[in-house]
Amino acid sequence: MSVGRGGVGAGGSIEGSALGENSRVANIHFHEAPAGPTAVVWPVEIGPVPALASAFQPRRELRERVEGARADGGTVVLTQVLSGGGGVGKTQLAAACASDAVAEGYDLVMWAAAAEAQQVITQYAQAAARVGIADGDPEADARRFLEWLATTSRRWLVVLDDVTDPAVLTSWWPASRTGSGWVLATTRLKDARMTGGGRTRIDIDVYTPEEAHAFVEARLAGEGMEHLLDAQVAELAAALGYLPLALSHAAAYMINEELTCTAYLALFTDHRTSLEEALPESADTEGYGRQITTTLLLSLEAAQAADTTGFATTALRLVALLDPAGHPHALWSTLPLLNCLAPEGTSPAQAHKTLRLLHRYALITCDTRAEPRAVRIHALTARAVREGIPEARLPELATAAADALMDIWPVPDHAHPELAAALRANTDALTGHAADGLWGSHGHPVLRHTGNSLSRAGLVVAALAHWQRFTADCERLLGHEHLETLAARSSLASAYADAGRVEKAVALAEWVLADCERLAGVKHPLTLAVRNNLATSYGKAGRRAAVVGLFERLVTDCERQFGGRHSHTLTARNNLATAYREVGRAVEAMGLQRRVIADSEALLGAEHPETLNARHNLASCYWRAGLVGEATELLKQVNADCERVLGAEHPETLSVRNDLAHSYWRAGLVEDAAGLLGQVVADRERLMGADHPATLTGRGNLAVALWEAGRREEAVTLLRRAVADLDRVLGRGHSDTVGARSTLARYEREFPGDH
Repeated sequence: MSVGRGGVGAGGSIEGSALGENSRVANIHFHEAPAGPTAVVWPVEIGPVPALASAFQPRRELRERVEGARADGGTVVLTQVLSGGGGVGKTQLAAACASDAVAEGYDLVMWAAAAEAQQVITQYAQAAARVGIADGDPEADARRFLEWLATTSRRWLVVLDDVTDPAVLTSWWPASRTGSGWVLATTRLKDARMTGGGRTRIDIDVYTPEEAHAFVEARLAGEGMEHLLDAQVAELAAALGYLPLALSHAAAYMINEELTCTAYLALFTDHRTSLEEALPESADTEGYGRQITTTLLLSLEAAQAADTTGFATTALRLVALLDPAGHPHALWSTLPLLNCLAPEGTSPAQAHKTLRLLHRYALITCDTRAEPRAVRIHALTARAVREGIPEARLPELATAAADALMDIWPVPDHAHPELAAALRANTDALTGHAADGLWGSHGHPVLRHTGNSLSRAGLVVAALAHWQRFTADCERLLGHEHLETLAARSSLASAYADAGRVEKAVALAEWVLADCERLAGVKHPLTLAVRNNLATSYGKAGRRAAVVGLFERLVTDCERQFGGRHSHTLTARNNLATAYREVGRAVEAMGLQRRVIADSEALLGAEHPETLNARHNLASCYWRAGLVGEATELLKQVNADCERVLGAEHPETLSVRNDLAHSYWRAGLVEDAAGLLGQVVADRERLMGADHPATLTGRGNLAVALWEAGRREEAVTLLRRAVADLDRVLGRGHSDTVGARSTLARYEREFPGDH
């Protein structure tokens, strides 16, 4: 919701939701149930392995280094991290290794995109299905696949392509304890984290002069263009710096325009001065040098010459403003991009034809099989193109791209996690490239929409960073008292609360509420949203009495402003029911919560995240009222629905699972409770961070469960860590810290000794 347009966002319990778009977090995954088991047909190829480029060079010296590093690993898996800048051939070398493994009869060869953790998990789960060990839970299947790799005697190779963040793969690196498997990874990073755990980095450099010469000869011969070869091949390769990508562009240009090496080299040098002015060497952060940017523009000229529509330049500029890693092809069916290509509009088919033209000239990659990142561009190519965009056209192009992103963004986006991640990445790239081109009297809606998506996905660190940037931009461009600036600060306060920085969230929300009441009035929708978010932060800070009063007033205001069946009113009632529960008014809480569930199912649907949250809150009401059996059964149902609809790693799912563990505990099933709490703590530590308040309190609860289960030494050790962390993060006077320290003192009296 855009509070500036009069809305109040939806939320859930005091702990995890609020009124306003940014009050909810979600990391939602949808997976179809697997089909019945089928016999595995070996060998298995998963990926598939990319085809080798035309005139691919075997790069024997590099291959010998890879094989040598692999042999040194003995029976322990060795991951060669083929690192280096773009265009040097990392992926092609990995593809050659994978192709050889297929030819050599490996039982399993897997090619996995590794830019995001969810990509890797999804692909591992698919692999588990292919080898007949899947059970329908994607993350569990992914871990089952890792276990299979570790213990199988079958020969296997896993390629992790384009690792962009070492932290993403911390717990997802395959290993082989039998020595029958190995791993290759490609990355641009020169990061020490990539070489831990027995991994060896093989640095991939440019072609040798001999390889460059062989490439040009083979590429031209493959097209029947041997007559273009002449005595200037070596000089041409040297001028291009032996860079594989540059040589590929040059050869394609020569073939398309039927230019000899001498003619191409002359053309290359003719453009040197003007290209230095358009694309200075100081802008070349990746060290490509002048040669690759020159070759790029020569290829663009060839594409423009072959372009019968006149769309190629505009299309390439739009692609260059988006994420180099790719954007959905569906963008090119939206009216904003079609109208940008031609004032009177054009057809999606014509736009696709233009993309394929750019693809043929190696300026972009257009491959609809790679959705949601079907249209990609090399980062250096994109940078070179952006340098040539006239300043006056930048706002028009940026706005068209932003409008197109909004047009294809699913609402809600929880059923399309990979698409949502791609859209967020493209918005970030566009924001960085457009300068202030997405701002006028307001920021473009895609900026707020991206922040809301991050918050709903439970990406608390990324969401906080986004809202900090967005708020700073609002203050700089719109002023400190603009309503959008106030809305941005409210979103930032919610992000602080989600990240566990509750006191900062409360202080900021109180400040924003005072400004909203002064500037917009006490009945303005923005004021209502801010008041709701402040009440939510109060709840997280333990100020329960203040929460009840705020929510009672808010329900009355929402009923008057929006009506009794509006989603914002339902959210306010849901939060009020939670507030009643927290102060011991269980009967009122249950009655109001049942009403919310009925209205939410009628208005939003039985599987909407808000409906699931309301059912979770009712289970908590049962638990507080001593109805443990009813609470446990309802929590089991809600947990299953959350895992299916939201995903196993969504914050709401983790919260439900945590409460289910406590219900087991109260029912006397202490071992079951401890096992489930252990899973929740591990997941929260991995997803939210070791110092997030939910992780810290969960660790303390796990220690108590272990104690009750008779595992006293483990309990004392874990509780000591929990107390130290709570003391450091929340402070010695925080109620959670005080309670944990008191429990630890009692345990140490009953179980003396140094543990």
